[in-house]
Amino acid sequence: MPDRDVTAVLVGFARTLRHAGVEATPDRVPALLAAADALGAGTVEGVYWAGRLTLCGCRDDLAVYDAAFAGYFGGARPGRLPGIPPQLTLPRPSAPFAGPDGQERQDAPDAMLAMDASPAEVLRQRDLAALSPAERDEVRRLVALLAPAAAPRPSRRYRPGRRGPVDPPRSVRLLLRQGGEPARLARRHRLVRPRRLVLLLDVSGSMSPYADALLRFGHAAVRRHPTRTEVFTLGTRLTRISRALRHRDPDAALRAAGAAIADWHGGTRLAESVKAFLDRYGQRGMARGAVVVLCSDGWERGDPDQLAGQVARLSRLAHRLVWVNPHRGKPGYAPLAGGMSAALPYLDDFVAGHSLAALEELVQVIAHA
Repeated sequence: MPDRDVTAVLVGFARTLRHAGVEATPDRVPALLAAADALGAGTVEGVYWAGRLTLCGCRDDLAVYDAAFAGYFGGARPGRLPGIPPQLTLPRPSAPFAGPDGQERQDAPDAMLAMDASPAEVLRQRDLAALSPAERDEVRRLVALLAPAAAPRPSRRYRPGRRGPVDPPRSVRLLLRQGGEPARLARRHRLVRPRRLVLLLDVSGSMSPYADALLRFGHAAVRRHPTRTEVFTLGTRLTRISRALRHRDPDAALRAAGAAIADWHGGTRLAESVKAFLDRYGQRGMARGAVVVLCSDGWERGDPDQLAGQVARLSRLAHRLVWVNPHRGKPGYAPLAGGMSAALPYLDDFVAGHSLAALEELVQVIAHA
């Protein structure tokens, strides 16, 4: 079997692939590890084909798998194999592998040397505000893979099934077909529909280091469920950018959204913006039963009590209200800002949004709302 460190990297790759929308469930991870051991965990080809053969379930997963593989392993891509796969090694760290005695080990597996250098694992815990331009470009590619799955909700419609409650109309029809003789009871089960996802993104000056990543997260969500996802920006006014984010290319989508946002990097009037959303969209049905995610640092120029009243109103309409604060994951943080402390009692989830790992946690919160 692969080494413990290699196993951690492969498990992390399966988790990233699952966030991208591929059904790479945990029960497939043992098969991935066995395949990597058999095909060679120290080569690009071995890792690529091990994951493709064990984690992909249908043809539609292949394109997502290739993009996730290239992003996770720093752009490494295997070529088409006409015959024997070439022994292409993944990028190696600059420092040699040393054993417990301090001496360089010649028998260290290539996979341990290669996969420890994965930029995706290094960048997952980095603060988005402290990234270099090259690291920011890499995080942008990884954020594009974080397509959050919509939370399920029970529908009012039923479908025939083998188990579940009795379906009276179908049971009566079956009885009539048998001439009134007792027949088997027809069963039905309730259909499940995706819940609407509403993203309210603060684009004020204090949120400028994180606004780009949050907008790209919104683009990934819109691309996953275009008709069930709505994205708004908050600042000194409310701006709806859902249509702009439907563009396939993330950069083109952000350019279109930036052209529509008039208060980019301006002041913060959260209470007025949330009230405008509720009056124009939320109260009429957009927020009813939806998962609402409000991304802001909680700085409010107005009266915090007004923000508390609007957040309480929003929490009564939404199925679940999630607040994402980039400062939440920093050491020593306390929600002392006036707007943040006023809104905190009405939140269902309070999560961080300062890193790629925090955005992955947000994906899980949305999916399990």
